[in-house]
Amino acid sequence: MGRSWRSDAPRKGAAGDGDRSVRPAPLALYETVGNANRIVATCEAAEAMGLAAGGGLAEAKARFPDMEVMLADPAADRRLLEAVADWCDRYTPLVALDAPHGLVLDISGCAHLFGGERALMDDLLVRLFHQGLAALAAIASHAGTALALVGGGRGRGGAIVAENDELAAVSPLPVAALRLEPPVAAMFRRLGLKTIDALLALPRAGLARRFGEDLLARLDTALGRASRPISPRRPVPDLTAERRLFEPISLTDDVERILLLLAARLKGDLERRGVGARQLELSLFRVDGAVNRLVVGASRPVREPAAIQRLFRERMKGLGEEFDAGFGYDLVKLAIYATEPMPDLQTDLSGETVGSDAFGSLVDRLGARLGEASVLRLDAVASHWPERAERWQPMAAGSAALARPSPVAAPQTAPRPLRLLAMPEAIEASFEVPDGAPLKFRWRRALHVVRRAEGPERLAGEWWRQPDAAARDYYRVEDEAGRRFWLFREGCADPAVDPELQVPDGRPAWFLHGIFA
Repeated sequence: MGRSWRSDAPRKGAAGDGDRSVRPAPLALYETVGNANRIVATCEAAEAMGLAAGGGLAEAKARFPDMEVMLADPAADRRLLEAVADWCDRYTPLVALDAPHGLVLDISGCAHLFGGERALMDDLLVRLFHQGLAALAAIASHAGTALALVGGGRGRGGAIVAENDELAAVSPLPVAALRLEPPVAAMFRRLGLKTIDALLALPRAGLARRFGEDLLARLDTALGRASRPISPRRPVPDLTAERRLFEPISLTDDVERILLLLAARLKGDLERRGVGARQLELSLFRVDGAVNRLVVGASRPVREPAAIQRLFRERMKGLGEEFDAGFGYDLVKLAIYATEPMPDLQTDLSGETVGSDAFGSLVDRLGARLGEASVLRLDAVASHWPERAERWQPMAAGSAALARPSPVAAPQTAPRPLRLLAMPEAIEASFEVPDGAPLKFRWRRALHVVRRAEGPERLAGEWWRQPDAAARDYYRVEDEAGRRFWLFREGCADPAVDPELQVPDGRPAWFLHGIFA
């Protein structure tokens, strides 16, 4: 089932709080199109006076001097639309933006949870009304049909179209319901084609030649002859559980208690699938329409309700004052977005888990409190250049293998420094000619005289990444103060050593790459 609506925030009157007899002045929003100011939206009072979107602002002000005008803010409209879309997750996880017109909800299989399609739509419209939003809504088997009904003004109070009744419902609508480009819509007005039924009476081939294939595509989607794809703005969870509350809650203890109940409800589904949760999201729907979302990750699959509760407890503590319940939550939803196979755990006679992983629990707690991006591990990479041979990534990312070695085995090489610079730093060096060990070098304005040197260790360039990369000759050196460094020379000056490694100017470059303990 497709759903679409357009919502506009009602404007507060300019009169005093106790003066209800004074009606607010009509309001119009405008944008600068080309070199002219054009009206893009009007309130209901302005529409009743005959104002419509697309007209000139100067003409409208001349006709209605008392009208108030404001510059439109498309960015603010989109933020409001996204906030409403967030709130609509309480009805279905499949919510798509149809900016700037409204939203499309796929409620297939969800309507019975609210008492049917009509009850779901009434609940949605009433809640939006209490939040200060005037909305139009329509339900149809095809998203294009629902959008056409809303665009044609048939969504006031909610319209429901039965399957196979799309033609009868859409035919009487004005051509504007197809949301055509302004030049095409103006052409239809000049030709006297005011309704979709009038367009359907014309030959399709002639319409395509005159107005393009886009017109036929819009007609077909409005009539349900062609499907209109829906792209949900958020991923669909693997598993979800929710609890609707008759009385809103605002205390953290109450949230944790309901979270524990939802996690227990999901545990059975996880066990039947033989998996555990790796990424979870707790959605808290506030009474005022805002939605608070908390996301946690686990380094290893989890399914125990108490463990899930501890992760979100740490997350809420990490947020501190940012965790604002407002006037309370009336819906709590727990969703699992990533899972991994999880074998059943062996327990002893007391019921305690044998071989519990305290390290994994610590990683999960730190990730929940500080954020997953703050708890990292070092993974080996298939590269023999030191700065590319390892990478940092979150502990919770990838496979659940905290204690296992990396799948990329480290090659047997000469000793590596304890501290490796992220990228090699250029230095000035004097060395034995033509391609010997360094005698002294200057790094970060300090001069170091080399007393001992060991090397070279040659690392060839990775031609599959950088075809012209020169080879490196690494040296382990010790200066007069006993400090040990890891240097390398890029390229060589002697063509007898390797003609392919010879540098053009005859003087290779030197770099410092690490510091030994």
